[in-house]
Amino acid sequence: MDGLGGPTTPHRGIEAALRRDRLVVALSLAGVVALAWLYLWRQAASMHAGDLSGMAMAMPSMPAMDPAVLALTFVMWVVMMAGMMLPSAAPTILFYGAMVRKHAERGTVYPAVWVFVSGYLLLWTGFSLAAVLLQVALEHAGLLTSTMASASNVLNGALLVAAGVYQLTPLKDLCLNKCRNPVQFFMTHWRPGKAGALRMGIAQGAYCLGCCWMLMLLLFVVGVMNLAWVALIAAFVFVEKLLPGGRLTSRLAGVALIVVGSAILVAAA
Repeated sequence: MDGLGGPTTPHRGIEAALRRDRLVVALSLAGVVALAWLYLWRQAASMHAGDLSGMAMAMPSMPAMDPAVLALTFVMWVVMMAGMMLPSAAPTILFYGAMVRKHAERGTVYPAVWVFVSGYLLLWTGFSLAAVLLQVALEHAGLLTSTMASASNVLNGALLVAAGVYQLTPLKDLCLNKCRNPVQFFMTHWRPGKAGALRMGIAQGAYCLGCCWMLMLLLFVVGVMNLAWVALIAAFVFVEKLLPGGRLTSRLAGVALIVVGSAILVAAA
């Protein structure tokens, strides 16, 4: 004990180190998200200004497409998924970081937070590849505009209705529950070692993908690089995964999507 009868200096030192480590992880995540949004903003600005260096954002016609354009488009999707999904995954990531620190106090070394995060982002990288392939298919079918928005009201309506229906399914409930309860997730999915941390990150990413993949496809409704739409979807994901009443919000959004999508399909008939 110190002279005032308070906790020992080493104990205070450990608490200070824990707070510092938590702050480092939180600031690192915030930095990655900020850089991702800065990249997206610059690319969107380049596209709207007609700068050819930003043409990775506006898919060219199929005959002009080349591997470099596809690679840059893939990078755009990966960065966008990181910017949209990491904020809502932050509590789970910080919880894993807390476990790493707590066990370090007891002399047990857990894999670093970046290993877990790498697994999470690896899963969303796979989704980004699938999104690029879908984008190419839609472009080939003449269903995309130069801003990567759907040129078909029927497709728009179908995407909205499909996303709304998915919001009401048991699979959505299961995945959302796993995303909202990091303690339960780690209790049921714990794996030791670096490979285990990577696998847990992939598993958490899979649940987040199962929760949000249809919402991500709504990016095609008004344009993949419409940053207001991107921000709106990211904010909704944050609300339904982290805030109280998230499940009710998810269901209400599902009903609203079905109504709007149905109205668009009726008008297009």
